[in-house]
Amino acid sequence: MLGQVRRRLRRPPDEAVAPGDLLHDATAWAPQRAWARSLWPYRWPLLFISPFFILFAVFNVYPIGFSFWLSLHDWPGLGPMDFVGLANYAELSHDTIFWNSMLNAALLFFIYVPVMTFLAVVIAAVLNSRFLKLQGMWRALIFVPNITSMVAAGYTFRLMLDKDSGALNHALAFVHVNAVPWLDDVWWARISLGLLMIWAWLGYNTVLMLAGLQTIPPELVEAAKVDGATAIQAFRRITVPLLRPMIVFAVTISIIGTFSMFTEPYILTRGGPIRATETPVYQIFNTTFQDLRFGYAAAESYVYFAIIVVVTLFQFWSVSRRDSVQ
Repeated sequence: MLGQVRRRLRRPPDEAVAPGDLLHDATAWAPQRAWARSLWPYRWPLLFISPFFILFAVFNVYPIGFSFWLSLHDWPGLGPMDFVGLANYAELSHDTIFWNSMLNAALLFFIYVPVMTFLAVVIAAVLNSRFLKLQGMWRALIFVPNITSMVAAGYTFRLMLDKDSGALNHALAFVHVNAVPWLDDVWWARISLGLLMIWAWLGYNTVLMLAGLQTIPPELVEAAKVDGATAIQAFRRITVPLLRPMIVFAVTISIIGTFSMFTEPYILTRGGPIRATETPVYQIFNTTFQDLRFGYAAAESYVYFAIIVVVTLFQFWSVSRRDSVQ
């Protein structure tokens, strides 16, 4: 706009310039100048926070957009891309391997998350007890597995659960129990993976429950006991209902974590036996780096993300609806 004003002012004398044109140009340029003037006092703060937005755009916004564009193409990783439109999504709709990986993740969720959540609530209640000595030490010990390398933990579990030379089967042999095919049977492999997940994430969920318990006023529990409730009844009727928001949050995190599981099955079971422990992220990894179908893997990623969003929103809706009814 400013350039147009300058060009109009530099016109030859014999070329008439209408005053309305200059007024229109100045009026059109005014909002931009006002906006720039309002930001000028904040130029240094904006300059200092600009690296975050630049990095966010480069490493988050651009990959998200590029992956969607990639999902519309057939690309082996090198060479030109072949545009296929929605063909990848159409093929994905009847891809039994991908949908079986979603089913595997759902089965794994029901195998270990209820047990882990129950144990987290019970252990958090014990750690929150006033009669427990050395609370800080026990709280630190329960959280140690969460900060342990999952690769190291996975290999350790793999050695312990080996059918022929594993320590667990050797221990079972002392009580005359036959060796269990922990990693060679479909359901035992899922249970083994669930045991690894419980060991790794029980401490994290316990800390969440402990934080929730510490927000509950102890007067409510004491009042229930004064009215004749036992400790277990007060825990069931008072503590657990008040702890529901934290339980919902922990279960939601567990849903996302189960469907995005990769390191645990990769180290412990390699997705086997017969793809019984192959999760969606593990399957996307195989599609990308073994089959070299980058476009199809991008389509899988978007469908997987959409399913996780829908499941999470449905869970929050069902919980809020139940609370409103109560």
